[in-house]
Amino acid sequence: MVKNAFYAQSGGVTAVINASACGVIETARANSDRIGTVFAGQNGIIGALAEELIDTSLETDAAIAALRHTPSGAFGSCRFKLKSLEENRREYERLIEVFKAHNIGYFFYNGGGDSADTCFKVSQLSDEMGFPIQAIHVPKTVDNDLPITDNCPGFGSVAKYIAISTMEASFDVASMCKTSTKVFVLEVMGRHAGWIAAAGGLASTRDNPIPIVILFPEIEFNQEKFLAEVDAKVKQHGYCSVVVSEGTHWPDGKFLAETGLKDAFGHSQLGGCAPVVANMIQTELGHKYHWGVADYMQRAARHIASASDVEQAYAMGKAAVEFALEGENSIMPTVDRISSRPYEWKIGKAPLSKVANVEKMMPAEFITEDGFGITDACREYLEPLIEGEDYPPYENGMPKYIRMQKVLADKKLPDFEV
Repeated sequence: MVKNAFYAQSGGVTAVINASACGVIETARANSDRIGTVFAGQNGIIGALAEELIDTSLETDAAIAALRHTPSGAFGSCRFKLKSLEENRREYERLIEVFKAHNIGYFFYNGGGDSADTCFKVSQLSDEMGFPIQAIHVPKTVDNDLPITDNCPGFGSVAKYIAISTMEASFDVASMCKTSTKVFVLEVMGRHAGWIAAAGGLASTRDNPIPIVILFPEIEFNQEKFLAEVDAKVKQHGYCSVVVSEGTHWPDGKFLAETGLKDAFGHSQLGGCAPVVANMIQTELGHKYHWGVADYMQRAARHIASASDVEQAYAMGKAAVEFALEGENSIMPTVDRISSRPYEWKIGKAPLSKVANVEKMMPAEFITEDGFGITDACREYLEPLIEGEDYPPYENGMPKYIRMQKVLADKKLPDFEV
């Protein structure tokens, strides 16, 4: 019997995660003799537990194709981490019940590190509970912190947004610094890895050099050294831009922006390091400042997505289905870089046992010796990832995005409280 597939989106969404969904669904449709219906979880893995399965076969080919240029998570995402089989057997038994009831033999989970962990656990169902399920993780994370893969779909577009925003805001500050603002502080995402903050360094080019100070999570925050660097740049150039990662922390490990709250994955809730840094600058140096938080805008900006990022996001979804059809299980398709100039890459694969719960940080050779900038090696790595434009269609001056009908399949099982 032809098996059906289950696809779900997880964690913080991106400008291109729907391109991966498009890759999964279109490739499955092209192999309808081997894969039946693709069910999408309404709000991620919770959709499987609650048996809220979106029947994507009821979406038109045109609607599915439009996912490629539509931001956010078209089927709904969630922050929900399955515990181990020993800790919560009930949830795993429920997954099997739902998969059995809907003849699901393929599981495609589109997310970051915690999602890779969940996917890895589900891939073990066959051994632990005697139910055959092929689980393939589709990589996605703006943080760019998944191991083995050269880069993660979602990151290139965020990097492009941050590089351009830093450049444009710096031009603004430069024009006003004589009598007004002298320092602009931009807060970006990145809990433990500084890849997004590093992208701010791309704003300074050979033709248009810009004084930029970057604060990385990989470098312990030294207030005295930081203020001296900002002050020196202001005195030399008249102004300075600061790009600060939300994961910037003191030597004792405490985040500048720690709120004391935890998210569903047990991570510290962050937010607000830009005003902390800006207040230091005003209090200690007396420079007038403005600050901004890129927040959701950086990961939702499909209008300025990187063409290479869109291409890779689609390719990862497509490869996930192709690997499953080849009999693979418990793996993640990867982007393997062949060369940077010219930029060439190919699709590889990594075992989930080596991906789950592993974070890839910025290598030391990508950060300048003073800890406040990016090296040429980092620039060579980053530049291809923001290359090219892939604009969505526009109508009446606005991007034309798609919304799914999201018709749920009939339930076959009793309700389950998540």
